[in-house]
Amino acid sequence: MPQDATERNIDRDRRLAKPAITATLGVNCQSLGVEAPSTSQSWRSAQTGGKRVVLSYPIKKLAPNAKGKVRYRFVVDAGPDPVTGKRKQLTRTFGTLREAKAEYASIVHRRYLAAREPLSQVTVDEWLDQWLSMKAEDLEESTAYSYTMTLARVRGRLGHIRLPDLTEDHVAAWMRWALQEGRGRSGKPGTGLGATSVEMSLARLKEALDRAVIRGVVRVNVAREVTVPRKARKAERRARAAVPPWTVAEVHAFVRAIAGDRLQAPFLLALMGLRPAEICGMRWADVDLDEATVSITNTRTVMGDDIVVEKTTKSPAGERQLPLPGPVAAALTAFRGAQADEKAAAGHGYEDSGYVLVDARGRALNGRQLRERAYKVMDRSELRRVRLYDARASCLTYLANHGVPDHLLARWAGHADARTTKRWYVKPDVDDLRPVADTWGGLASGSAPVHEENVRCGSVNG
Repeated sequence: MPQDATERNIDRDRRLAKPAITATLGVNCQSLGVEAPSTSQSWRSAQTGGKRVVLSYPIKKLAPNAKGKVRYRFVVDAGPDPVTGKRKQLTRTFGTLREAKAEYASIVHRRYLAAREPLSQVTVDEWLDQWLSMKAEDLEESTAYSYTMTLARVRGRLGHIRLPDLTEDHVAAWMRWALQEGRGRSGKPGTGLGATSVEMSLARLKEALDRAVIRGVVRVNVAREVTVPRKARKAERRARAAVPPWTVAEVHAFVRAIAGDRLQAPFLLALMGLRPAEICGMRWADVDLDEATVSITNTRTVMGDDIVVEKTTKSPAGERQLPLPGPVAAALTAFRGAQADEKAAAGHGYEDSGYVLVDARGRALNGRQLRERAYKVMDRSELRRVRLYDARASCLTYLANHGVPDHLLARWAGHADARTTKRWYVKPDVDDLRPVADTWGGLASGSAPVHEENVRCGSVNG
């Protein structure tokens, strides 16, 4: 072969192999705990702890042969044999260092491409399965189920596409379809999904593709810049009017309505601000009626239609001990006595589960059943329907309005940060704001209290 053609082939092999060499060095650097050299840096070295780490071609310079010629040799792992599957090593010897480097780079590049070939055939569907399997180790069972259901909306139209072939246009087209006709259940099929539902699916898809980029399956996350149009989000907010939690007067009406109800005690626990899952998971062993305290350590939630998941509290801060107000302690005492009578009447047919929230035969009730019972009470009493979970906001708003310090409010709610409590659960209504209006009246009328005389709008004299 002419010398100039040989030189061109050597340059070509080095150029093609550069990504593979860089990837290999990146892995080596990661194992050493240092940053991999960029393509603009030397491939030969990186710094770690002040020591120079040499990352070079494993090429040995041989002693001159009988003719006095110096040669260069390397041994390289060429990947598994396609027939036997066993590791295959190649030994190559060259007359110049440049030729040896080029061949080494070419072999590494071919091995790199062969290793990536199976990944290039992975479909979106297959990758989502792999990603969910990886995420399952770090997620609660109910959260993993939610991720699965959320991504199911994506799989039908994008799942068959090879992951490297997925484009931003594919994702954007799916997003438009989902907003216009993506609903498959829990409503009229063929109508559009809500903007929030589509955003949740996009968020999970983006997270899965981020992991694919890290694993080297794809170069970029093609869903990164796809977002639900602002108009769709605003339209959803206008169409879905927020249901405010009960006012103090409505809470009083509910308390009167549940008097004498078999589930009076669990309903009062909800008005204390406990989450429905915490009420469902509560056991009599967690209740100390002598000391009038309750320990929140366990939850029970419904996953899907009928799968009940029992687990610890939502977060470490959720595990807490609360004092029982007098009416709640009295209701729990009565409920425990009623369950003892029910157990005696049922005999061997009674399931002594140990839970507080049970039916007349001792079988544990779930959050859906508790909610349905609460709705019946609301309907019977002609009370405005709200989620039982929203009683939590009524409780925490009332406590905040009556001066409970932030750190105690957060502890009562089971939050690590009082800002979470105040942002999502303290929801003053117009009646709560009337004292503010009265205070403003002093500013306008000039009849401010004496201690406010030096306070000016926007400044303080002193």
